[in-house]
Amino acid sequence: MLMPPTNAASLYQGTKINTASPAELTLMLYDGAIKFCNIAMLGLEKSDYEKASTYIIKVQNIITEFRSTLDFKYATAKDFDVIYEYIYGLLVQSNIKKDISLLEEALGQIRNMRDLWKELMRKNNMYVK
Repeated sequence: MLMPPTNAASLYQGTKINTASPAELTLMLYDGAIKFCNIAMLGLEKSDYEKASTYIIKVQNIITEFRSTLDFKYATAKDFDVIYEYIYGLLVQSNIKKDISLLEEALGQIRNMRDLWKELMRKNNMYVK
């Protein structure tokens, strides 16, 4: 018996998450934040402020997760925390002001962080693509 496509996709996604390394999970979170920013921008463009707010909050939750998992025994953790705090502030202000330019700035910062993470994964043989 064939599974409906949505169930098969959900099963695949669940398996992908359950078998991912911590480094890959971090990359997935970055990718999710980027996806949610893009959806929120579409919401702002269409004046669908409820949708925009919902997805901006999803991004805020991801940034909060990143901040809560920083290990401050490493010097770079403080640098990451400053960047995450800046991104979080942009997200909050974007949501309050319904300002797409602030959301675009947050998205650019998240993309930069994701690209940096991918490069670190590549250099440390944690990811092959």
